[in-house]
Amino acid sequence: MGRASRASMVVDGENYFEAAAAAMEKAERSILLLAWDFDSRTFLEYDESGKGSKPIGEFLNQLARKRRRLRIRILDWDYPMVFGTDREFPPTYGLSWKPHRHVQFRYDDTHPFAGSHHQKILVIDDKIAFVGGLDITSKRWDTHDHKPKDSRRCCDGNGYPPFHDVMMLVDGEAASAVARVARQRWRFATGETIRTFPTTQDPWPEHIEPQFTDVNVGVACTYPEQEGEKEIRDVEKLYLDMIAKAKDYIYLENQYFTSEAIGKALGARLDEPDGPEIVLVTRKLSHGWLEEVTMHLLRTHIVKDLRQRDKHGRFHAFYPDICGLEEGTCVDLHSKVMIADDEWLRVGSANLSNRSMGLDTECDLVIHAEGRDDVRKAIRTARDTLLAEHCDSDIETVERELEQRGSIAAVVEALSSDQRGMRRLEDKEVSEGVSQAIASFADPEKPISLDKLVGEFAPRDTKAVSRKIIPIAGVILAVVALTLAWRYTPLKDIVTPQSVADWADRASDYWWMAPLIFIAYTPASFVMFPRPLITLASVVAFGAKVGALLSISGILFAAMVGYFLGRAFDRDRVHRFVGPRMERVTHFLQRRGLVAMTLVRLVPIAPFQVVSIIAGAIRVKARDFLIGTAAGMLPGLIATAVLGDQVLDALRNGAHPNYWIVGAAIAVFAGIAFAGQRWLLREKARRPA
Repeated sequence: MGRASRASMVVDGENYFEAAAAAMEKAERSILLLAWDFDSRTFLEYDESGKGSKPIGEFLNQLARKRRRLRIRILDWDYPMVFGTDREFPPTYGLSWKPHRHVQFRYDDTHPFAGSHHQKILVIDDKIAFVGGLDITSKRWDTHDHKPKDSRRCCDGNGYPPFHDVMMLVDGEAASAVARVARQRWRFATGETIRTFPTTQDPWPEHIEPQFTDVNVGVACTYPEQEGEKEIRDVEKLYLDMIAKAKDYIYLENQYFTSEAIGKALGARLDEPDGPEIVLVTRKLSHGWLEEVTMHLLRTHIVKDLRQRDKHGRFHAFYPDICGLEEGTCVDLHSKVMIADDEWLRVGSANLSNRSMGLDTECDLVIHAEGRDDVRKAIRTARDTLLAEHCDSDIETVERELEQRGSIAAVVEALSSDQRGMRRLEDKEVSEGVSQAIASFADPEKPISLDKLVGEFAPRDTKAVSRKIIPIAGVILAVVALTLAWRYTPLKDIVTPQSVADWADRASDYWWMAPLIFIAYTPASFVMFPRPLITLASVVAFGAKVGALLSISGILFAAMVGYFLGRAFDRDRVHRFVGPRMERVTHFLQRRGLVAMTLVRLVPIAPFQVVSIIAGAIRVKARDFLIGTAAGMLPGLIATAVLGDQVLDALRNGAHPNYWIVGAAIAVFAGIAFAGQRWLLREKARRPA
């Protein structure tokens, strides 16, 4: 909590980029930027002709050259390669942007497995701070107009859909509080402590008129438990408190809507006969087919449940829409805003998702009216500003309609036109079982704790183990995802059963196909690409027997690459690479050799190549390593090969797969995996307390 003499909501990329540039130009000693993504090529400004200027990387280098005492620090998420398709090649490799020596660019790789650094914070001299949903990166810039086609919305020569987001700008003690959050994250990620220096200049952008004056600003964060640091769930607590205290209305504007805790809290308010009106504004479509069958389905389940509980007609879900958008696109609503009763205004980085409540690092700001009429009016204006933008209206009209109709949803429906407005969110049906299964891997609430899995060898609940850890689930999910892709994406017209069968028949004729599959396992294992998909391709191309033999050879080769990498380094260096959380994997492998290698491959308690590197570093016998890897990987590989063979037969002959054979293969593998888990439980019981 901190006092801000000035605070203002900054809406959309054009305004944020302009304000950020103006503030950074006034920086004297420090610019600290925390980001989920950062792209040095991003233009901060555009002229009337649509030409971009001030690419952020060049702009920061110029500032560093201009002010010798200025230090610029950028902390970016150390993302997995699967998220790297739209990202700039890492500047640390020296092949793209080269930061000035006073511009420190670092990656945050301290997040737990499956988590991410998701805070979007910009602090200038500890005097002002921006917090919200916007990164200075590609595909974020847009204007309030959100025109269907705008030449300035361009990335790598391709246009992108309209993009809407919100930041909050604060100064004073509130900015200092945010600066402490940012400096703490920098220290945790890099080990370096940022010194503070007194400055004389006010970096507040002159063109930004403060909407709030002399207000208290709360700071809410999410930090997962890791490496001795306690879990912080203030983001979730603040959401639940605001929902519980709202009397008249709750306005939610968010990219996602998948949090089970938030859904239950809103449902409880809908059960009340005189509870608040609840208006959700979210994105219509998802980013790609994978998100469509994960986050989209989770949202569908929660929205459906709330509508069923809404006996009093107070829940409304909308999405912004503009006439003229290309088919398959929508207004990309990326904001994270909550407003309640003209009493609370909240802007931040946290999505209404499970992972934002407990897994990813997040930061939100909240302003409370505290009984002041001027603050209540400013919060109401902030809400009406967003409604006016989405409905292509003006604040005065929104205020007048609200006074007459008394309902936000009624105003939305009255002001929306065919050209632009908000439409009722309609989603397809989805079973509760499917949504819960997807939530367990697509939107986890807690870190996927490798250290606990390793430290305890196996969870106490063996039934939970059989549900969550059996590797064959990955194969099934991959097959389901591909099936949905072929069913609901343009792939259905390209990848037909006959074309796949024809490809499989031709693939084995190319001399380079077998070496390609053999080699593919090595890079795939380092970037955590699902190896069963390569196995399926191998079986489809060469048949079950040859394909399985080729696959196990490729897997063993990939494992040996990791093993000899571990042998090449000293143990201390490997320890720093894999982290202290892998200590018990190391201890387990040292004590049990061949048996341990077999079990950690059969029931993976750490990433494939992490285990390989550890085994090499601690000098596990090469024979035990190779035999254990083969024995542990073989059951899953055989199950995948059987599945692939049945799929190929169905493609060629048009028949249904033999479900008895597929089921038997899966059952055998599940039985072996379950037996491995039982052994781990017994091993745990033998250890002294």
